[in-house]
Amino acid sequence: MATPETPLFTGTPRDAGPLVDAYQQTRRVTEAICAPLAIEDYVIQAMPNASPAKWHLGHVSWFFDAFILKQRLAGYQPLNPKYYHLFNSYYNGAGPQFSRPARGLLSRPTVEETYKYRAYVDESMLTLIEMTGPGQLPALGSLVVLGLNHEQQHEELLITDLKYNLSVNPMRPAYQSTQIPRASTARPLRWIDFEGGLHWIGHDGNGYAFDNEWPRHQVYGAPYRLGSRLVTNGEFIEFIDGGGYTTADLWLSDGWRTVQEQGWDAPLYWERMNGQWWAYTMSGMQPVDENGPVAHVSYYEADAYARWRGKRLPSEQEWEHAAAGEPIEGNFLDSGVYHPVPAGGSGRGFDQIFGDLWAWTRSPYAPYPGYKPLDGVLGEYNGKFMVNQMVLRGGSCATPRSHIRATYRNFFQPDARWQFSGIRLAEDG
Repeated sequence: MATPETPLFTGTPRDAGPLVDAYQQTRRVTEAICAPLAIEDYVIQAMPNASPAKWHLGHVSWFFDAFILKQRLAGYQPLNPKYYHLFNSYYNGAGPQFSRPARGLLSRPTVEETYKYRAYVDESMLTLIEMTGPGQLPALGSLVVLGLNHEQQHEELLITDLKYNLSVNPMRPAYQSTQIPRASTARPLRWIDFEGGLHWIGHDGNGYAFDNEWPRHQVYGAPYRLGSRLVTNGEFIEFIDGGGYTTADLWLSDGWRTVQEQGWDAPLYWERMNGQWWAYTMSGMQPVDENGPVAHVSYYEADAYARWRGKRLPSEQEWEHAAAGEPIEGNFLDSGVYHPVPAGGSGRGFDQIFGDLWAWTRSPYAPYPGYKPLDGVLGEYNGKFMVNQMVLRGGSCATPRSHIRATYRNFFQPDARWQFSGIRLAEDG
């Protein structure tokens, strides 16, 4: 099922027409992702990190409701004031939140009522945009564009959370019947050299960016090399067969503890059946394609694998320096496959630098020098998470193409595996 692409909206909105188009298209993509679901699929929550689809639908509407309509539309009346509590994720400045691990217990509002809430917010937002004069449109537009980028993040989370929530069902139900591309051979891994020295990283202010991509600054690095593509399933099977999950000295201390406690012996969603590895996908159970990139591995697994190969993970500064100037091409949410595919492209440069899988880096998620969060409640968007997490780069098969850029910083806890995360190797130059 191909998903329509949301137009990339850059700069400061000064015309209501393009802003309305971007708003409507983004909202349509979210609902298109939910179109294949049965009513029962909307409510399940198989773990605290994987929110129900219904909650995502309500939360992205709440974002426009609480941060824009409530503040800017004269005479606005919320559809249901209780939604401010139920659909608030983590914004303490916006009021109390319903318990995240208990979102799957919310049988009400119903799915129908949640869609009515979306329609109510949409009608109000379009009214607000159309009645806003040219002088006030840039200020409003900057908030709307933030809300659209926020919704695109939740479009990705919808895919990843739906996959996990469906995977725990012993029937292993398929979300869709889309055929996942396979390859008869893997593209050879090459090493691409980069010079050391001073390099600029961070967003330059041209187009949209989140506050954690600021400010642009220089970093010094030694010469390094990056692998030309992501690590494949076949290469990771060699790690498994070589005792990777049972060799303590390959692992960080906390990683080894996690392996023991969680009983990890393969990437998330993998199952051994009749002597062959299979994996749960959005198209149901599929034999693992040894030529496709290995997915759903934690930072701990990525780091252990790199150490086993005698390599390392790149820093986020190295990754961004290498990716700067590369075209935003690859396998994104827009393709409708919702699964990483074997490396393609010309084979002369990078493959899979964007799309397919978020690449773990060895960099902790921390503020850039001179970083200041946004003022007010929206300052909670990124800044308060800058601890105990690792940076990932490049986007995935669940990321909208128009959402990603070379400066984009994703971040998760080092034991997280339910996101579409993979491995790109690095070594010193």
